[in-house]
Amino acid sequence: QVQLVESGGGLVQPGGSLRLSCVVSGMDFNIYAMGWYRQAPGKERELVASITSGERTYYVDSVKGRFTISRDNAKNTMYLQMNSLKPEDTAVYYCCRYQITTRRPDYWGQGTQVTVSS
Repeated sequence: QVQLVESGGGLVQPGGSLRLSCVVSGMDFNIYAMGWYRQAPGKERELVASITSGERTYYVDSVKGRFTISRDNAKNTMYLQMNSLKPEDTAVYYCCRYQITTRRPDYWGQGTQVTVSS
């Protein structure tokens, strides 16, 4: 079955960097668009970045210039490089697969905690 497993979260000081990974199995990874979402305590889950099968990318305004989404189809892995982290980036980060016809997330990972604090 389809599985998405995130890793790379942790505690980092403001201004620091982290790289999240999402390893995918059970599907033909290279034909799907993928995304990163995050959910902070008391807030709704929000889209952070997405990448199509053709590697076209989208970023929410609050992370533009600081985060970079990428994928390695040979490794069935998607990444989120996060630089210049701010306390407001603190959240649980989830990766997802976008269903081809509906273009909505249909599979999610379990999430990885990112905490930005001094």
